[in-house]
Amino acid sequence: MADYIWGRYPVLEALRSRRKVHRLLVAQGPRDTALTQLLDQARRTGVSVETASRRRLDDISKGGNHQGVIAVTAPREYADVDDILKRAEDLGEPPLVIVLDAIQDVQNLGSLIRTAEAVGAHGVIIPEHRAAGLTPTVDKTSAGAVEFLPVAQVTNITRTLDDLKKRGLWCIGLDGEAKTRFDQANLTGPIALVVGNEAKGISRLAREHCDLLVRMPMRGHVGSLNAAVAGSIALYEIWRQRGWAQPATDEAGDAVDEAGDMGDMGDGDGDGGEE
Repeated sequence: MADYIWGRYPVLEALRSRRKVHRLLVAQGPRDTALTQLLDQARRTGVSVETASRRRLDDISKGGNHQGVIAVTAPREYADVDDILKRAEDLGEPPLVIVLDAIQDVQNLGSLIRTAEAVGAHGVIIPEHRAAGLTPTVDKTSAGAVEFLPVAQVTNITRTLDDLKKRGLWCIGLDGEAKTRFDQANLTGPIALVVGNEAKGISRLAREHCDLLVRMPMRGHVGSLNAAVAGSIALYEIWRQRGWAQPATDEAGDAVDEAGDMGDMGDGDGDGGEE
């Protein structure tokens, strides 16, 4: 059984990662310079390229914005929570883990993964049931970041929060009714940032298992922020409080440089979901 990744940036990142790519399907017709360079890179890494009708690509992507290219890959494997914590240990950094409590919109999931990878988080934890999982749309919305950030799937979020606390992480939940403003909390230590469901926020049980709840200050007429936006703001505040720490080797910069060398890949974003 195979998985599919579509869109130029997600396909490029899949080629750069350790993900096994079996082949690329490329739409018939003229190919611009950026797509030609992408296909050349695929061939250099030993990935075969197959020409297909645009209708076939439309069918595979179910009408998604494939930008004329789809990667056929090995099935995606979820990480273990231990893998995420080991990653932080190997880097010599205090763990930063994002725990998503029943995020259901795949575009919110992709956006949060993209921000988490951008600020150097060590992994994301999602529930196995009643929540969005890793799909081609998540690949597209994350602009390929999902290829570089471990994502673990667990059966019980509250039990996982308890386990993380036993391992020394401070579980901090985003809650609009919290007394503490997010930028007034100490976010420098080992942290599991809990982001709640788009409609209901953090569940009662998850809230009870958090060490601290924080809120985003609001000035305008709207009463809350999109889950992905709130989570992203909190992630950048954590990074700010950690002194904008950079990795020993600037992999993010390398990724940008290589993508830039590939020319104009088009829009790496998916369509923006409201919630």
